[in-house]
Amino acid sequence: MELLVATVREGSFSAAGRRAGLSPASVSRHIAELEAQLGVQLLNRTTRHLSLTEAGRSYAQRVEQVLHAIEDAEASALALQATPRGALRVHSRTMFGTTVLTPLMPKFQQQYPEVKVELRLSERRIQLREEEFDVDLQIAAPSDPSLMQRRLLASERILVASPDYVARMPALRDPDGLAAHRCLTYWLGPEDVVWKFMRKGNLQEMVVPSSFTSNNGHVLKQLAVVGHGIALLDDYTVADEFSRGRLVRLLRNYRITNSTFDEGIYATFLQTNYLAEKIRVFLDFMTENVPRQIGKARRR
Repeated sequence: MELLVATVREGSFSAAGRRAGLSPASVSRHIAELEAQLGVQLLNRTTRHLSLTEAGRSYAQRVEQVLHAIEDAEASALALQATPRGALRVHSRTMFGTTVLTPLMPKFQQQYPEVKVELRLSERRIQLREEEFDVDLQIAAPSDPSLMQRRLLASERILVASPDYVARMPALRDPDGLAAHRCLTYWLGPEDVVWKFMRKGNLQEMVVPSSFTSNNGHVLKQLAVVGHGIALLDDYTVADEFSRGRLVRLLRNYRITNSTFDEGIYATFLQTNYLAEKIRVFLDFMTENVPRQIGKARRR
């Protein structure tokens, strides 16, 4: 049943086999045995494509519900064990993962040595159940009602540049002055880059003259440090650069964002009847230690 669902989700025997540690031929054989047991064809097979038959579509939908129920049952059993253990699959935005999460991992695994953490970093929004992650650490709160959330950190986005850049470029006194500057922007898509500026309740939105764009905050920070332009970054990601005098803050009197002003880091996880102990202790650990980690960085 799991192999059938994985094959449908991944689109091929080979992809499903990689997830299960089996060869494509083994996956095909298992599903053929399932079809023989049921006495009905579940998959249409061609040399280039796999698709569900009508019976296969109905069966796969019901089987997936059964498998989710089994996962809940396993989670309820694991929730009762005294010692958290097992693989914990975590996804995080890259900047948060490298700046905040990674330094905390030795302490977490010292406290819970039987929990194996599998950390993946990317800038995309993942599908928790489909991609089999336990926790996703994202900037914005999830809109999916089937997901639970816990806010770990409140933050704000700020404009930063190197002292050298500030010294050689025109003084920046208001958002309109950005037209005379080189802006390093975060890539959100092919549309124009729009930054929002809030001051005394007044909102101003403007298309930013972007000279360089990337979907990686580390790249933008590095270019800002070497004086290549002005970047909009989360405050906790540049705390160390402030303490070393490598970056300074611009337009302090404005709240600035490229998305929403309600910023922070949220831990999202599946809504189930029982929360596995390994997930619970990870969430509790993060809730307690992330603010401390950020506080240390901001005080440096």
